[in-house]
Amino acid sequence: MSKVFDPQNLLGMWLKERKIQNQSEHTLLAYERDVSDFLAFCEHKNLPLADVETADLREYLGSKVERQQLSPSSLQRMLSAIRQFMKWAEQGQYLAFNPADDYQLKRQSRPLPGMIDIETIQQILDQPAPEAEGQQQMWLRDKAILELLYSSGLRLAEVQSLRIKDLDFNRQLLRITGKGNKTRIVPFGTKAKDAVMQWLQVYPLWQGDFVPDAHVFITQKGNPLGARQIENRVKLQAQRAGVNVDLHPHLLRHCFATHMLSNSGDLRAVQEMLGHSNLTTTQIYTHVDFDHLAQVYDQAHPRAQRTK
Repeated sequence: MSKVFDPQNLLGMWLKERKIQNQSEHTLLAYERDVSDFLAFCEHKNLPLADVETADLREYLGSKVERQQLSPSSLQRMLSAIRQFMKWAEQGQYLAFNPADDYQLKRQSRPLPGMIDIETIQQILDQPAPEAEGQQQMWLRDKAILELLYSSGLRLAEVQSLRIKDLDFNRQLLRITGKGNKTRIVPFGTKAKDAVMQWLQVYPLWQGDFVPDAHVFITQKGNPLGARQIENRVKLQAQRAGVNVDLHPHLLRHCFATHMLSNSGDLRAVQEMLGHSNLTTTQIYTHVDFDHLAQVYDQAHPRAQRTK
């Protein structure tokens, strides 16, 4: 038998459990928004959650398409949140069954993300420094960010949260804290190493407190650089190089993955470096499958250039 419950209280309980499971704040907010919207739909129809059927889900998602012209990917995200919430409620015996289990949207094929060729990336990364001293310092920081994004396929949040203690210059390895607070170790190339070391010479001039827990990338006042600031600086440096591309951190991550795979064919190594928990996520780049990590990086990445 299902228990008597208030849907909003139930949602709060579910979100609390997801938070304990180290779901990111961004994901939790999306879950709360999507499930709350569905619960409001049920309340408007005077429909108890325990009485929801597949036809109700179809009506709800159809109304979202009609009123908001949502994309298939947005609908999949909403359905996924509702399905997970109701599965949890079923397991807790708040629901007798999960109607979302029987409802599937037709999946759209995942397009390969936008790409930039290697020559264009070299043009951005190897552009001359500005003439003004203040802008030169900005460029050294931005170049280090760009090199790490492309050298190691980091996410925006990962490069933004990078700490001094995460850098191992001797072995050219980074300790990355990714989604769900999962830690992984990834290599970075000599070009990236040189760029970061040059930036760290400027670091104390910007009131940077050079301690293990300090952020690697900071503002001129010594504060951690924000995610939006990083995005803006990446765009600016592409423009300064005369490249007609809307450059953003995630695009550099896509380029890293594609260029590594095209030169190595080592899907599992790239999966590990990207921090993908599921191999199918990495397979949007290729269908080839091989094995090993740092050796592949040395041989394949266009800017690794390690000293043998």
